[in-house]
Amino acid sequence: VQLQACGGGLVQAGGSLRLSCAASGRTFSTYNAAWFRRGPGKEREFVAAINYSGSNTYYANSVKSRFTISRDNAKNTLYPQMNSLKPEDSAVYYCAIKYYSGNYYVESEYRNWGQGTQVTVSS
Repeated sequence: VQLQACGGGLVQAGGSLRLSCAASGRTFSTYNAAWFRRGPGKEREFVAAINYSGSNTYYANSVKSRFTISRDNAKNTLYPQMNSLKPEDSAVYYCAIKYYSGNYYVESEYRNWGQGTQVTVSS
């Protein structure tokens, strides 16, 4: 399964942005999925995850109540709706998928990654 992330851009603090991650193939609905991000000079970090059916979601404390992860399995697409954006949310955002549930927060468990899309939040 190949992933293509898009939707990044420049937004003012307090604004909203919706990224998307399109997956190739017809098996996307069997994969658990997540978003990670890497800010300037930082390690890549977990943002949010969703299980294969969309019934369970997981969030980093830094984005909880501001970001909402969702998926449309009929369209093979993963989304995060990002609201109340802050300058510290500026990063390259990556989508990733994995087959087994395990620990959704751990980067090394994800096998397929998108190329990343840049989000810049101005103050």
